[in-house]
Amino acid sequence: MTNRDPVDRGVCVITGGSRGIGAATVRRAVAEGWTVCFSWVNDRDAAASLASELGARAVRADVSSASAVGSLFEAARELGPITAAVANAGIVGEKSRVDEMSPERLRRMLEVNALGVMLTGREAVRSMSRRHGGAGGSIVAVSSIASRLGSPGEYVDYAASKAAVDTFVLGLAKEVAAEGLRVNAVRPGIIDTEIHASGGQPDRATRLAPQIPMGRAGRADEVAAAIVWLLGPESSYTTGTTIDVGGGR
Repeated sequence: MTNRDPVDRGVCVITGGSRGIGAATVRRAVAEGWTVCFSWVNDRDAAASLASELGARAVRADVSSASAVGSLFEAARELGPITAAVANAGIVGEKSRVDEMSPERLRRMLEVNALGVMLTGREAVRSMSRRHGGAGGSIVAVSSIASRLGSPGEYVDYAASKAAVDTFVLGLAKEVAAEGLRVNAVRPGIIDTEIHASGGQPDRATRLAPQIPMGRAGRADEVAAAIVWLLGPESSYTTGTTIDVGGGR
């Protein structure tokens, strides 16, 4: 966390904010002076607890739905001008080869991890771009180091969905740079969060730690620090960039 007195930075929208990297980012953004509106899908209690603790707004929204993402941003605008957005919501499936994956799994992976980021980016541009009457701002998408490793034998579909995020960030950044918007990505490596359990491997972070050059899994707050840096004025000349937070992996 920061030791500076927080200033009013406006409203920050964060998708998938009730747990893991998302929750850490909500905490960091609030500490840095943003009013936060975050989305959640499954864990109502965790979302309500975090919102109550930090004075944030929690909105149930499936990011694969254009109308749900639109409603999330509408709720955020009720709090004030939107100046930042984090497309963090994502899923992972159980360890599997591609030839064993169902079409339903593949479709859902792309709907949440790729389409969800694109829909979030679209609404963020509509809310912040000077072309649409906004004051500008910053968008950060959460990708994964898997996008450049491929995750063979485990999560090729997940890796591919995150590679789509990388390309989307690069193109969108160039598209809206003259409209007062910066667009960047953070690629976490092996981070010790609940997502590994949702993929059927709760011990994955501990098990893979010896393969990481730094010898340990990362923490959610370490990723959040990079995300919030990209949101703020300290990174004012940074756009179209991807920061790896992976311990050298």
